[in-house]
This record gives sequence, C-alpha cells and structure tokens, in this order.
Amino acid sequence: MPAGTELVEFPPTEHPTEGEQAPDFTRPLVTDEYWEDASLSDLVAEDGRVLVVFFPLNWGGKSVYWWDELQGRDWAPDVSVVGVGISQPFDHQRFIERRGLEYPLFSDPGNDVAERYGVVHDLDGMAGISEPRPAMFLVGPDRTVEYAWVASEWPPSPPFDDLEDEERLAEE
Repeated sequence: MPAGTELVEFPPTEHPTEGEQAPDFTRPLVTDEYWEDASLSDLVAEDGRVLVVFFPLNWGGKSVYWWDELQGRDWAPDVSVVGVGISQPFDHQRFIERRGLEYPLFSDPGNDVAERYGVVHDLDGMAGISEPRPAMFLVGPDRTVEYAWVASEWPPSPPFDDLEDEERLAEE
C-alpha cells in the first residue's frame, strides 16, 4: 500500500446476501449513445443474470482501475454487467466514452439505490456527502442474489479472481 494511504474500516452493513431477493430500482441507465430510465427487474428479465457493481465517483483512480479490470474479464455470455454510481447521466456518458467502457451505468446521484442495498459510504469530513461503498451483487433470473461482495475497508479491491472463479461467471 502506498505511503500515506491508511486502511479505513467500514462499519458493519446489512446488505442483501446470497439467497435473498435483490431490491428493485429504476434509474437512468447510461450508455455511450443515450440514457433512459430502466429498472433492474427489466435488465434481469431481458438478460437473465446481472452483475450489479457499486463503485465510487467516476474518474477516481479506483473506479478507472476497477472498470479496466472488469472489461478485461471473460464473463459468461449469459451474465450482463452494469454499474451503479452517484454521477449525473452526462458525466457517466463522458466516462463511458473516454474510457471505452462496454458496460452501461445507472445514475444514482442521491445514492438512494446504495441506501436500499445497505452499501452507503459517508465521505469523511464532508457532511451530507456519500457515495456507494464498493460492492458487487450477482442477481439471478428471479432477482435472487447468487453472489454478494461488499467492501469491509477502504481502499479495497474487489475479489475479481474469486468472482471469476465462480463457475457461473467464467467463460466456458
């Protein structure tokens, strides 16, 4: 860990766990071409299984690294990946375009989706400012959580290798 970087432990959280139903939500879903309101249940109905990735603010080093890492993975063809972040739709669109991101991002500026999932991170020293705690939920066809990872400390790195080792995600 770089000098001056301290691990910060997050308080315990009550987030959806494996076997529980993932909360549904509707927010603007952003691609490099447009955005429109969409719901998680719509994505699940269309794609079957969705990996929902909660990530910190666009453009930060962690977000850039994580999305680069996610794009370098060979996910099973029946798993869609979607992000949830606090940025406005136009900022998500710029982030997608400039980073060449293949995945759409839900815009959740009020951090309400993160609140429903129990993964809110209040930023130190900034009253009333929060972002999602890094987290990933693999949501199955009936919105059942098949896999859940939620950061317990900052700065974490999601367990990309562990997630990819899940037989349900690895490309066969």
